[in-house]
Amino acid sequence: MKYDLIIYGGGTSGISAAYIAAKKGVNTLLVERSDSLGGSITLGLVVPSMKVDTQNINTEFIADLKYFADKYGARHTYIDKNEFWFNPELLKIALDDMLSSVNCTVLFSSSPIDIIYNNNTRIFENFISHKTLSIYIESDYIIDATADGKIFKLLNCEFQKKSENFQTPSLRFIISGINVDVFADWLENYDKDRNVTTVERTDKQIYLSTACTWDKRKWALKPLFEKAVSENVLEYEDTAYFQVFSMPSMPDALNFNAPRIILEDDEDLSDPFVYSRAIKQGRERIFRLYNFCKRYFPGFESSYISNIANMLGVRESNRVKCRYTVTADDIINHKHFDNIALACNYPIDIHSNSNKKDKLQHINHTYYVPLDALISADYDNLYAIGRIISADFEAQAALRTQMSCFSMGEAAAKDIAKKLRQYNVP
Repeated sequence: MKYDLIIYGGGTSGISAAYIAAKKGVNTLLVERSDSLGGSITLGLVVPSMKVDTQNINTEFIADLKYFADKYGARHTYIDKNEFWFNPELLKIALDDMLSSVNCTVLFSSSPIDIIYNNNTRIFENFISHKTLSIYIESDYIIDATADGKIFKLLNCEFQKKSENFQTPSLRFIISGINVDVFADWLENYDKDRNVTTVERTDKQIYLSTACTWDKRKWALKPLFEKAVSENVLEYEDTAYFQVFSMPSMPDALNFNAPRIILEDDEDLSDPFVYSRAIKQGRERIFRLYNFCKRYFPGFESSYISNIANMLGVRESNRVKCRYTVTADDIINHKHFDNIALACNYPIDIHSNSNKKDKLQHINHTYYVPLDALISADYDNLYAIGRIISADFEAQAALRTQMSCFSMGEAAAKDIAKKLRQYNVP
């Protein structure tokens, strides 16, 4: 069996690459280790997608995603014109439909075992595991969208050096059974800062957002968190980061961008024992935050935890070495490139293990990432997309968001489709 392209990882960047490649006529196989597509945006409950200025560069997938999400009632355009407030459960169905519409083959519950590159034929020999089965498939191209560079590891490719700083993970959750009308009224009266707390009332449901973190800003909710710590309802680290978002077609539920999981400086999430302890810590913090909400927020009296993310929200892991490495200086100094993969203006956003090392550096211009940052330095038919992008630590902290990942996937897919067309021309 042979495919033009195999994509490993059906997260935000992988689904974009798979959809666009198949839409452009590339015989595409998407290999996903879980039973659902979407990665962070579905399994990780990371919604909404942060708004960025894409300048309409590699946004074909984004436009089509709106159509399929709307088909299932999985999207809402919020007050600030952010068009990507998603329902993570309905989006799973929408993404299945989306890839089926372009005849992209998807293998769920499957992972790479080994990959061998044939220097004579320039073909990758893929050995894939599906439960108890082993599958052999050949491909002309591979895109690594695994989020930890698994394919680059199997092919012994070069990686970027680890940074002394690191970004902490999170574990999102959903609380349902909320009287959102009561909570929204209380929230609007309690927090007058409309840059932090926003409420939108529509015919279908109430949408709202609010936040409180441990930085020095005067958050309106901070006194409640401080009181909860003094009354042993919360631990201090539980207050590190707290954001709340509504989701379309879920009128009695809210999505929580919390808790931040605190690791020791010498701990590495690539260690399976560290990773497992992080998940356990996350669920412990979630239960405390849930009890905090029931105790201090009107409207939560009959609420319950309805969903805990099926994956840890990892912001930064391995970063691969491609033809070009994007740096923070490139972003800050607005460096221009000939072959642009994506445009963005998202800030350098570092969620550190310590409140003294957090960083949010806003960028007052649109910056660009070249296609060469997605093409392996070792193989010209191997691509890297998503949070493993070839970038330094601070640049990756600006490029890891879902909208950028969508554009990365599309850029890689279009480049491969172009090369295949050139190769097949008589």
